[in-house]
Amino acid sequence: MAAEEHTGEGLTFHPMDQFIVRPLVGDGDIGMFTITNVTLWMALAVIAATLLFVFGTRGRAIIPTRTQSIAELGYGFVHKMVEDVAGRDALKFFPYIFTLFLFILFSNFLGLLPMSFSTTSHIAVTAVLALAVFVTVTIVGFVKNGTHFLGLFWVTSAPLPLRPILAVIEVISYFVRPVSHSIRLAGNIMAGHAVIKVFAAFAPLILISGVGIAVTPLSILAITAIYALEVLVAFIQAYVFTILTCVYLKDALHPAH
Repeated sequence: MAAEEHTGEGLTFHPMDQFIVRPLVGDGDIGMFTITNVTLWMALAVIAATLLFVFGTRGRAIIPTRTQSIAELGYGFVHKMVEDVAGRDALKFFPYIFTLFLFILFSNFLGLLPMSFSTTSHIAVTAVLALAVFVTVTIVGFVKNGTHFLGLFWVTSAPLPLRPILAVIEVISYFVRPVSHSIRLAGNIMAGHAVIKVFAAFAPLILISGVGIAVTPLSILAITAIYALEVLVAFIQAYVFTILTCVYLKDALHPAH
């Protein structure tokens, strides 16, 4: 994951280079229909999820295989999350929420492979996902509740003089949702990968400096520890994005405070 340059002045590295979007073929400008490294790794995430949950469960059996067990565990995990957080009437949206979870999860895990590209580290990707959730729950809220959906912003349990102030705060909070929803995912993924690359730049120091005898082993240990943490973060961020989607959906289905 690291790309370092050995120069006469020492070791230089660029931890943010791994997030550069490049055309998959050639070095020309990137247009609307240019196939890039982002396109490739998003497609691989879709293919991986399809292989596991479609082809991996085609031969369903009473005694499941390992692949079937993993698929059933993931299905049951998200199904229970939707039901517990948003209620049984939200289960009709389970396919959409489950698809979100799988795409983010596989994108996060594939981004941990050497020489890969982490698509969820880009705000352009996570913003589209967050805006899709925001628009969906807003439409659902108005379709199901009509103007009663606006009750989400009117805190009836608060004293009357405070309700207009709280309404303004609630409106701002509502429209900030897609911003926080997208930045949280992209920021956590980007930060972890950048830190790994910084430590990876010190790993070959033993080849060019005597200080590397002490620094290189420490950097390798740090990379191992952070990588293990990033595996956990990859799952947690997919979970957080999904459970927040369920919370927003609950507000759309049951808007009254």
